[in-house]
Amino acid sequence: MLPRLPSFLLLGLVTALTSVAAIAPAPVSAEGGKTKVVVIPVQEQVDAPLLFIIRRGLKEAIEAKAGVVVLDMKTPGGELGATFEIMEALAKFPGKTITYVNTEAISAGAFIAATTEEIWFAPEGVIGAAAPVQAGGKEVDETMKLKIVSYLKARMRAISEGKGHRGEVISAMIDAKKELKIGDKVIKEKDELLSLTATEAMKAYGEPPLKLLATGIAKSLDDLLAEKFGAGNFTSQRLQITWSEHLAVFIRTISPILMGLGMLALYIEFKTPGFGVFGAVGIACLAIVFLGSYVAGLSGHEPMLVFGLGVAMVAAEVFFLPGVVVLAVGGILLMLGSLVWSMADLWPNEPVSVAWSADAFVAPLGSLGIGLLIAVGLALALARFLPKGWVWDRLVVHSSVGGAAQLAGGAVDEEVASLVGRDGVAVTDLRPSGQIEIGGRRYEARSELGEIVRGRAVRVRAQSDFGLVVEEKR
Repeated sequence: MLPRLPSFLLLGLVTALTSVAAIAPAPVSAEGGKTKVVVIPVQEQVDAPLLFIIRRGLKEAIEAKAGVVVLDMKTPGGELGATFEIMEALAKFPGKTITYVNTEAISAGAFIAATTEEIWFAPEGVIGAAAPVQAGGKEVDETMKLKIVSYLKARMRAISEGKGHRGEVISAMIDAKKELKIGDKVIKEKDELLSLTATEAMKAYGEPPLKLLATGIAKSLDDLLAEKFGAGNFTSQRLQITWSEHLAVFIRTISPILMGLGMLALYIEFKTPGFGVFGAVGIACLAIVFLGSYVAGLSGHEPMLVFGLGVAMVAAEVFFLPGVVVLAVGGILLMLGSLVWSMADLWPNEPVSVAWSADAFVAPLGSLGIGLLIAVGLALALARFLPKGWVWDRLVVHSSVGGAAQLAGGAVDEEVASLVGRDGVAVTDLRPSGQIEIGGRRYEARSELGEIVRGRAVRVRAQSDFGLVVEEKR
């Protein structure tokens, strides 16, 4: 069995390597004053994976100082909750946002497009039909539908202020009962939902004449960028939705469980000598939580580095400065704090007073609280149900007496009993816990009374589930 110290070194190494491996491709760069553009595909149903990549793409664009984000949109719609979060995320981007309808922006897609500053169309592009429906396309209850429609129309008006006819047009896509009339021209009759082709969206109405919805029509995304910024005057990077975004949805759902299992496994590992399966399980669980948060676009790799620092502080307390409580407490606080940090939705362009507000940490703290409850609950269950069984003998007693892998069952009890009354030497300070050496082997031990300085002779007085009870030999 490996000595105990490498388990902490391995945990620090894994967190560091994980943070490096999780870093996405290099941000957009440009030379000579070219406009930096990030293209984010909206090519499938609006749901959590799409939210994750849009949020991650926007944050990367902010950090790279990109001036423009373009949504390359072809979506039939999707979840209203994810749609609202995407709209809020787009509002935090300080540069210009553009939607390229290529070739459809239906339902939720129309809401997202309405949030951006400009809406461009492919020649065959279509937008509209944004009435709320249940999953599977079923109609919403009439009373609930009225409430949702009223809320959506108000929200669309709010985000469309100063954008010509956009608020009226999007409202007509939401509410079938609304007539859309600009001047003397009736564009949509009552009792039907508005949908627009690219040509229809380009028509001008009112006095002075304003285009109904579209900023322009372009045959391709490259043509849009060339027309907007001039050929050769921009650089672009396109993000892709990969399997990792879909996996992150599941990871985010079970994060409290993973945190609970990880913290329990590491606690057991700290209580046993050597590095074994519990250390590996704890590292894996917490690494998965960090990776899930990164892929979800919530955090960078910095929280992993803070977690590694916390592990190093705990290791220093256990191996080099036992009894200096401040190191262990500080390390544990850093580890827990880094988990909360990794799950918080923080934006690089926001002031610290806004980004680090209490609201940003409510959900992460709730997840951490659930994780701690799971860890404590499982620990109590182990203490309650396992002590009389062979599993407990191997997990606690067997590990506490030095990890002799060849021992089993009654042989463990016999070795523990044989140590009572024997003399040994304290190889660490016992304040009150530490390690002693008997017959060339190390054991976990606790001072029965007061502190025992390293190097002093000790005598084993009794045994406990978590080690030996000793006194200083006079």
